[in-house]
Amino acid sequence: MGFLDAILGRSKPVRPDLDRLFALPSAAVTLEAAAGFRPTGLGSVCFASVEGGAFRGIQEEVRGLLGSPAEFGQDEYGYTWMLARHAPDDTAGLVNDLHAVNTSLESAGFGPQLLCSLMGFRDDRERALALVYLYKRGTFYPFAPQGAAASGGAGGSGPTGRGAAAGASEKRDNALELEVRAMLADDLETEPDLSRWFPVWGAPGL
Repeated sequence: MGFLDAILGRSKPVRPDLDRLFALPSAAVTLEAAAGFRPTGLGSVCFASVEGGAFRGIQEEVRGLLGSPAEFGQDEYGYTWMLARHAPDDTAGLVNDLHAVNTSLESAGFGPQLLCSLMGFRDDRERALALVYLYKRGTFYPFAPQGAAASGGAGGSGPTGRGAAAGASEKRDNALELEVRAMLADDLETEPDLSRWFPVWGAPGL
């Protein structure tokens, strides 16, 4: 960082490191042992919409890459979500799929459109939790919706924070999120800026 950058508070963009996704299986083991949250076998990748033939090409390439079915859908804000399904105990396979999709999009020149990836978890009380990877930051954060907000569907509200005003039923368990951050301090590179812990209400895979 240069002198002017330091004075003005500017920082250089973080180079995305998709290999950090491979830390998720270890984090999943820690999370189950420490808090009873188990993987659901669901995970997703979110990216800004790509139109026309390019989007159809992405769908075909992704489905050709993955050994498991891939589902695509758009949320009300125009973000595209790719949902992957695996057996709950196959966290390595799920992470391989998420990594492959991100890498494929990046290699095809769609890196600027990539926003986040997530892996879903549940505990014995049916509480939902997601570990969210921010592509442009190279960091993770936990997202824990409460009540009706915990029910994921084919939609979602991209990681922009705009979905937070969609309804009074949308609440998140901030205390649990901070507990999970502490639990996974040795497993994941956690996003230090809490204002970037964007809500992903109803995201596929949550």
